[in-house]
Amino acid sequence: MTRPASEVPAESGAAFSGGVDLHSHLVPGVDDGASTVENVLEGIGRMVEHGVDTVVTTPHLEGSLTLLPEAFQRRLETMEASFAEARTAVMEAFPDLVFLRANEVALDHPEPDLSDPRIQLGDGGYLLVEFPRLRVPPGSAAVLKRLVDEGNRMLLAHPERYRLGEGERALRQITRWRETGVPFQVNYGSLVGAYGPEPRRRALWLLRKGWVECLATDFHGRPNLRLYIRDARRQLIPEEVGAEPEPAFWQLLTSTNPRRILGGEEPLPVPPVEIQDGIWQRFTSFFR
Repeated sequence: MTRPASEVPAESGAAFSGGVDLHSHLVPGVDDGASTVENVLEGIGRMVEHGVDTVVTTPHLEGSLTLLPEAFQRRLETMEASFAEARTAVMEAFPDLVFLRANEVALDHPEPDLSDPRIQLGDGGYLLVEFPRLRVPPGSAAVLKRLVDEGNRMLLAHPERYRLGEGERALRQITRWRETGVPFQVNYGSLVGAYGPEPRRRALWLLRKGWVECLATDFHGRPNLRLYIRDARRQLIPEEVGAEPEPAFWQLLTSTNPRRILGGEEPLPVPPVEIQDGIWQRFTSFFR
């Protein structure tokens, strides 16, 4: 059973070096993430301790709002003002960190306007997208495919977490998303059961198939929440491997591919990841 975050022991130790996190909620007071600059600094401090050197924070944004120019402009101005305040404090405390803002765009409308560079990840034109409130609207794969065909470059946030039911039905839906060509970002916490057993099974299934381009924290900026970076590393990398050199797949998931996405390059294929502790065998038995 997954324990509440407040009951989970504190994390310690670096999980990697040169890590890039493309999904977090560290613009204070604009969504369900960090509420104060102090929350932001506390969270960033823990990210740095875990080896992260680049953070792109991604407050929630409804895709439907992009079709309402005045409301959309007001929303971006509010987020940018709050981010500027946080960034000043972050740069003073962590001068070597790269701290950027994009958005996690909810596809709550089938035809959003995703062209504004202010909502994109870095300068490369990629967008972090999600389905609203973890619910999948009808025709979700068709919407993704049409947006891709229109030239949008997207990264789908946490495909393992959506409310899809259990078993093969969920995997078929995820497979349809995959067939659109949109790369996947899985949450570190999913790999260790932070969101429950079903998202964990799906996350491990995706890694086993080589269908994960990058990992991210989806950190919501509160002191009682874990990053799960080190926990996920322990899940995927046996202790006898040691810290150096890091396995190639871990580098791809945590540094190389996130950096490529920021720069507008396609992420590199990540080879299927062998699950070390017997979970994969139990998972395949579950679906037989």
